Amino acid sequence: MKVFGTDMDLVTFVFIILETIMFICQLLFFIQKPSERKRRYYIILLGLLIIYNICGGLFPDPNNSVPIVIQNILAYGSGFIMACYLPYYFFKAFELDSLKFHARYGVTLFLFTPFLLFIVIEYSLFRNIDRAVDHSVIIPAVYSVIVLWAILRAIRLKYREDYRHKTEMLLTYAAIVPWVSMPVFSFYKVNQLTEVLFTNCGFIIITVLFIWEVIKQSRMDNLILLGLNNGSSNKTENINNGLISSFNVNCENYRLTSREIEIAILICEGIKYREIAEQLFISERTVTKHVQNMFLKTKSTNKTLLIRSLRGS
Repeated sequence: MKVFGTDMDLVTFVFIILETIMFICQLLFFIQKPSERKRRYYIILLGLLIIYNICGGLFPDPNNSVPIVIQNILAYGSGFIMACYLPYYFFKAFELDSLKFHARYGVTLFLFTPFLLFIVIEYSLFRNIDRAVDHSVIIPAVYSVIVLWAILRAIRLKYREDYRHKTEMLLTYAAIVPWVSMPVFSFYKVNQLTEVLFTNCGFIIITVLFIWEVIKQSRMDNLILLGLNNGSSNKTENINNGLISSFNVNCENYRLTSREIEIAILICEGIKYREIAEQLFISERTVTKHVQNMFLKTKSTNKTLLIRSLRGS
């Protein structure tokens, strides 16, 4: 079923409305708390998804006043750009440093460049979209397999002993597989309804996981209140206005990972390494390793100095 006399399916239109609402909500949250880098990358991802759905839903349409060449370039370009952004999203949002080459250079060389050469230049010159698409997906199809393997390998390396976060990352990985496989969709010319359902349903997994991260962050803020309140005689109002902000800023300045922040909060509560390991479902050895990393980052020699550095006291 089409909407408003266009080639856009009703399902695509529904996804656009829902994702636009989510985009506005997340943008408002980000404006309130701009230090949340992960939310920033998520908002960009959501914005690119909306653009992809709009371009893929409306174009190409012979009845549209926009030239058909421009329509096809926009339709295929939105998909390629979305696929290009995903390795960067993993690199930045989940701190997978081993994806640096793919995030900054690989996608430009092996995804964006073929799109520019064949979809933009070749198609503009010869006006044969089928041939241009066939040429444009050869290199990206091979590279997409390499990217999928690189992301999976990065997840295994970073979260080898962190089972809870490893599961989260693997679920996100499963959700983005359709996007990294966009060249395959283009080659086989999958219809709009199948493509939108396949890609957007995967994105719902990412959205649910992100909401779960927001919930965990709220719980973390409560733990910060408890941990920073220990031994403090300040009023609760002062704690709410200053200590949480100071703790978060210091964690960001010292470039602590999300797992290190969780451990730091529990240390502030006076919890022992063994109990921290039980609460976070990791080994005590892993806790010790994270604490040692925090010592190096904050130039602390013991837990007392570490807590002082993070509290800013």
